[in-house]
Formats: sequence, C-alpha cells, structure tokens
Amino acid sequence: MADKPDPPALHPERGWGQLLRELLREPARLVNHAANGRSTRRFVDEGRWAHLLSQLQAGDFVLVQFGHNDQKADDPRRFADADTDFKAYLRRFVAEVRARGATALLATPVARRKFGAAGRVENTLGRYPQALREVATELGVPLVDLNALTTRHLEALGPEASKEEFMWIEPGRWAALPQGRRDDTHYVLRGARATAALAAQALREAAPALRDWFR
Repeated sequence: MADKPDPPALHPERGWGQLLRELLREPARLVNHAANGRSTRRFVDEGRWAHLLSQLQAGDFVLVQFGHNDQKADDPRRFADADTDFKAYLRRFVAEVRARGATALLATPVARRKFGAAGRVENTLGRYPQALREVATELGVPLVDLNALTTRHLEALGPEASKEEFMWIEPGRWAALPQGRRDDTHYVLRGARATAALAAQALREAAPALRDWFR
C-alpha cells in the first residue's frame, strides 16, 4: 500500500496506494502514511500512528490495512497475534479515528501470489484477513475486502500471467536489481494499478460518501 520513493525509471516496485491517486478527482487529498515492513505494533511504536492522528481532521477518512508483517512471529518488534494484539490495535485505531470526528475503514491484506492445486490461490496470511473482517463487523466499520478481491483476480489471471503483476524481475533488467528478484508479495506498476482499481470500486461500495472523490 505504501508509496515507493524511487522513481519508476529507477526501480520497478510500486504500491497500490500510490496508484489509487490516478483514480481520484483531487489526488492531493490522499495522504498515504503507509510504510514498507510495518505491522500494527511497529506502526504505533515508531510514532507513525501518533503522527497520523496529529494531522487528522473531522470529516477525514482513514483506510487501515495491515496483516503481512503482523504475522512475522520471529520478529517481536512486529509480531501481533491475529486474535489478541492485532485485533486490539485495530480497535484502538477505529476508536481514535472516530474520537476525532473522522471515519475509519478497514481493508484486508492483499493476497500473495501462491498457487496450489487446480490454479487456486492459497491463503498465506492465516487468520489475519478474517480478524479484520471480524473487527469490522464488531465495530460497524466499512470493510474493503481486498484479500478476497485480489485472490479472485489472481485466479482469473492464472499462475503465469499473474507474474507480470509482481516483482518477478529478470537479472540485468534493472540497474537497482542486477541479480533480479522473484517476489510474490510486492507489485510492479501493472499489479499496483490493478489492485488500486479493485480498491476504488470496493471503496465506492463500502463508503458511498467517497463516491464523489473518484473520477
């Protein structure tokens, strides 16, 4: 979801939050606080959540998406158990956004490109997508179920075509990645743009007040 600082001419990785701006009538209204590698715990511990709250105004919308890094049980700085700490952080985020007169929205984490039998995408995120769904239902928060949407999208593309949306980089193609990379989590431009389109449609449906924000 995070903005990638390197210009596209120097590095191929893009975040879907970056590409969401292309679909907005006023791109500058989107302030992307997401950062690579952060979990709910680390986002709070680094002061990033406090910084977001300091900029928040009544009437704003805050889209919260975590999960990929919360599941890293071997890293105590990031790990947040799906059914305890992770849910507690989500509840805190929603409460503190609402306390400032803003609207919280929750998004499930995007699917990784991991295919199993019969071309089906396997869940590599454990309980985290479902934990987000459960908190959204519990608190009455609009939900953008990007895990379900990207799973269907990848299955429609299939194992080979879907590589073109991820960081499957051949050696020597990019100066920044001389050895290449095979990464089934992070997007190149095509994948970020496709996911942004899925997110935009889901946001229109989940939060009708946002419809006029989009082209």
